[in-house]
Amino acid sequence: MQLTYSILSWSAWSPSKPTADDWLIQPNNHDVDINNSTSPTLSQVPAMQRRRYSRLTKMMLTVALEADVSPQTRSIFSSRHGELNRTIGLLEDVIADEALSPIGFSQSVHNTASGIFTILTQNHCAVTSIAAGEQTLPQAMIEAYAQLIDKDEPILFVYGDDPVPPIFSPYVDEPQLPLAFAWQLATATPSSPITLKLTDKIPQTAKPLDIEQLLYAIATKKSVKGIIKEWYWELNVAA
Repeated sequence: MQLTYSILSWSAWSPSKPTADDWLIQPNNHDVDINNSTSPTLSQVPAMQRRRYSRLTKMMLTVALEADVSPQTRSIFSSRHGELNRTIGLLEDVIADEALSPIGFSQSVHNTASGIFTILTQNHCAVTSIAAGEQTLPQAMIEAYAQLIDKDEPILFVYGDDPVPPIFSPYVDEPQLPLAFAWQLATATPSSPITLKLTDKIPQTAKPLDIEQLLYAIATKKSVKGIIKEWYWELNVAA
């Protein structure tokens, strides 16, 4: 299977790289701090509203709003763990025999960010929420490809995850990053300035590639390739 896209615009956020200019700096392992509790400012949303959002929701809303898409654009929001931190907080309240917060309960679902995004932007187009375990990212990319085949119009692709609560830390099977990014994807053409290709056929000489390195390549407009989530990714930037 081979999937090809054109990346028309992008945005990304992490505690160590909150602005677009920060992604121009080569990433390294020292940038990763899962204990960093910094959240996006999300200044586009009134304070009374945004104080109710979890950090994951703020992260995903921030990149979605900064991705520079037209008001009525289809969207795909994807996250492996979703609002797990908020859900654990609700369960702890149940154990302590405390009243559940109505806001907390309503925003504990996996599609919290996508629902709030459509309300904030008055976007009436289709929105899809994807969770597929460790394969969430490539499965969401497959969904985006299918939607582009069905209708050849740009689509907003959003991915985000927050470190899991400490109780689940012993069971984590991959590096944890407080990270969110958004791409405006379209059907690839010969004139596409930035093309992203995914294939499930991995060359024997291929090396691992992490998401931060891929985002750095997009920000600096440099071609890169490697393995992410058992798929071979190629980012090609036109000269």
